[in-house]
Amino acid sequence: MHESDETPRTFDDEAVLLVGHGSRRERSNEQVRELAADLESRLEIPVDAAFLELAAPAIDDALAELASLVSRVTVVHCSLFAASHVKNDVPLAIEQARGVHDIAIDNGSHLGIHPAIIDLLDDRATAVERDLGVDRDTDDVAVVVCGRGSSDPDANGDVHKLARLLYEGREFDRVEASFVGVTDPTLDERLHGLSKHRPDAIVVLPYMLGDGVLTRRVRDWTAEFDDEYPYVDALAGDPLGTDARLLDVFADRWQEARTGSVDMSCDTCKYKVDLEGYEADVGGARAMLRAITHQESHADREDVDDEPHSHDAPAKHVAVCTNRTCAADGSPAVLERLRQAARDSDHCDARITRTSCLGRCGDGPMVAVYPDGVWYGGVETDDAERIVSSHLNRDRLVSELVDQTL
Repeated sequence: MHESDETPRTFDDEAVLLVGHGSRRERSNEQVRELAADLESRLEIPVDAAFLELAAPAIDDALAELASLVSRVTVVHCSLFAASHVKNDVPLAIEQARGVHDIAIDNGSHLGIHPAIIDLLDDRATAVERDLGVDRDTDDVAVVVCGRGSSDPDANGDVHKLARLLYEGREFDRVEASFVGVTDPTLDERLHGLSKHRPDAIVVLPYMLGDGVLTRRVRDWTAEFDDEYPYVDALAGDPLGTDARLLDVFADRWQEARTGSVDMSCDTCKYKVDLEGYEADVGGARAMLRAITHQESHADREDVDDEPHSHDAPAKHVAVCTNRTCAADGSPAVLERLRQAARDSDHCDARITRTSCLGRCGDGPMVAVYPDGVWYGGVETDDAERIVSSHLNRDRLVSELVDQTL
């Protein structure tokens, strides 16, 4: 819990459990708790933190406590990628809790690859460039994204995808993926390989949530490389930490979980398909657990006759610009208020998501409604209920907010 026993909280009927890995460094655990407190302020519902190992409370203890206070809990993961913790450990803990407590538990997906995270990594790289005194527009700057490393090829593949997306549209000389261990290439191997290209600088981005043991190891290895190669300036940046943009990702994962629209990467999951070198992982208890969880998520929705299946397209798609200018004008709050109003409505069949720049900077926050092709401008949080009740539910435009129609 975030508040002391002397200051009891008033609970609604829903709570969120933010699950972190757990660290021997208490500072890393405190970062997860800080994120939970910030997410609680963002969602305006109780959010508690739990850990897989090395820190308290454990998932089962946290769920037991919440079961006495609420009837529904949504589990949101701090895991960056979908490896064994996301695919096995957390689902198993949830299944065990469902068998013990009379409580509905929705299981979300990992943080994954999200536009807010790409933007955050870009800012981390900019901070390192500033410390090194280089400019990617005029200097040859290489970037190395360093992940933890996993025995799950699906998770490792996403690190490479993340590196590529960071490269696209930016003036880096190159962006490469690397790992602390378990798989190749290691950070040391990648740094020595890049030295042959003689860039002006190498920016190393530790792709970890907390400032723990692995992050410190990345910094040490980068410093050793910098000493060994005086003709290349190399410096490691900060981890993701408690940056507010992570709340955007958590909010999206929370919304997906509670609406039954979680998408897992089953096509490339070693527990589901026969990947060369991982044949022993197909089948068995772990794969069965994943299959049962997946099937139950479908069965739960199919039992509700008047609720559309999670794969069905919604009647409307609402896109809220959360690019820099609109965000500064309050678009993240508008996004959350729209989602809340839609959840509170009995008739709203709409998917509400964030989007990048809509090209109307200065006229925002901008909200676009499709397939109607109606763009609202200057939207405030108090306008969200009207957009939902009038436009999304009854197809009546909120005329005073219309910026343009397509």
